[in-house]
Amino acid sequence: MQVGDLAWWLGLLLGAVPLAALAVWRCNDAWYCAAFALRQRRWRRGRHVRLPPGHMGIPFFGETAALSWYFKVARRPDGFIEARKKRYGEGVGMYRSHLFGRPTIIVCDPAANKFVLQSHDNFWLRWPARDLLGLSSMFNVEGSMHRRIRGYVVATFSKPRSRRNIARMAQPCVVEALRSWADKGTIIAAKEIRKVMFESTLEIFISMKASPLTEKMDKWFVGVLGGLTALPLDLPGTALNHGRKCRRRLHAVFEKELQKRKNNVKWGLAAEEDYDDDLMSGLMEMEDEQGEKLSDEEVLDNIVSLVFGGYESISSAVLWAAYHLAKSPVILAKLRNENAAVSEGKSSNFLTLDDIPKMKYTAKVVEEAIRLANIAPMVHRVAYRDVEYGGYTIPQGWQVVVWLRAMHIDAKYYQDPLIFNPDRWNEPPMAGTNQLFGAGNRTCAGNMLARLQITIMLHHLSLGYEWELLNPDAGVKYIPQPMPVDGAPMAFHRLSTSTQ
Repeated sequence: MQVGDLAWWLGLLLGAVPLAALAVWRCNDAWYCAAFALRQRRWRRGRHVRLPPGHMGIPFFGETAALSWYFKVARRPDGFIEARKKRYGEGVGMYRSHLFGRPTIIVCDPAANKFVLQSHDNFWLRWPARDLLGLSSMFNVEGSMHRRIRGYVVATFSKPRSRRNIARMAQPCVVEALRSWADKGTIIAAKEIRKVMFESTLEIFISMKASPLTEKMDKWFVGVLGGLTALPLDLPGTALNHGRKCRRRLHAVFEKELQKRKNNVKWGLAAEEDYDDDLMSGLMEMEDEQGEKLSDEEVLDNIVSLVFGGYESISSAVLWAAYHLAKSPVILAKLRNENAAVSEGKSSNFLTLDDIPKMKYTAKVVEEAIRLANIAPMVHRVAYRDVEYGGYTIPQGWQVVVWLRAMHIDAKYYQDPLIFNPDRWNEPPMAGTNQLFGAGNRTCAGNMLARLQITIMLHHLSLGYEWELLNPDAGVKYIPQPMPVDGAPMAFHRLSTSTQ
């Protein structure tokens, strides 16, 4: 090859490759912006409308890889939002993007978040892979069906009788687990806390005892969680494909339990009150205004999604509570004193519902643990129609990601936000900045259950045990839930004065 030919090809390569890369980088954003402009010109002549600032990444993948990089590699999940604020300005707290295979508007400001979460007629719930939570579950349905199921779940977790039953069923699991931890002497806290919270949740929701099967179920729920935020590629080996396999296995387990209960009632093999206090039986018996009960598929979709939501977030909050308490001896001492006072003169350390209102400091520790755990970093909606906000348009059909986690650790809203300080809850937070359980009619239906279960765990921990982090400087990973990279190994022992 002649030198001139080599130079020509080299020049073509050096010029064409950057141009091709630039074209790929720009074409996705240009496509959606042009489609939006043409649509608006057709339907809104004379009106100036515009998309929020931002960029939509490369075709199909969008900015999902960048989001994953901040969560998994850099381990700075809020860096994804900070980069957009730095490049485009804070504005009204909205940016366009392309995540999980769909055009997306990210909202990350208290006012914008509240607007989306409370505009029920404009924004409907939409998870990236809806079938993983069940198409007829409370997390996916809208309108009267959602109000009906959510109303029942909220009532179940709010009624004094139900909360007494929850406390009664949960505490034996917790006490037994803590004793086993002390016998081991050293534990991986993330693993052990997840295990006891899962077993407790199954006991409360479906009266299911711990077994080798429940250990498999825990792993299947992890698979479902991984599939929820994966790219929409259902191919062998992908997270979505694995998540759907796990979902089918869970469905089969709960379907078998449902059929067993129906057969028991049909043939008179068990009294109705055998399952009278758990959530599955309540869903099976629930009726609408016309006396219609939920179908089997609706019961199964809801019980799978409620178990999933019921223990994932609680496990994370309990882990971070134990983690921060291990680093905060003064706070732990105050927690011990309050819980000892509550139990003084009682024949048992088991909490009753009458004890809970007395535990003011414990309630603040719970809130602070939930804040720092950031148990729901983002929630998903879809625009039902074109929506105007802050001078921008959120297009119909676009995904809306409500970024919750950033505000809970923002110094504008919480003084020294990364410091574990339960006393900050002596005063209510700034309006709109406490969205730990969402907002609007989609506020987490189990938020009272979560607080109760965390309170129970902290009560028995503080009364009977002491623990020490073996690697207090471990880094943090954020997928699937925030936790120390090593799972928080701890030395765990009984207190010398313990009656546990």
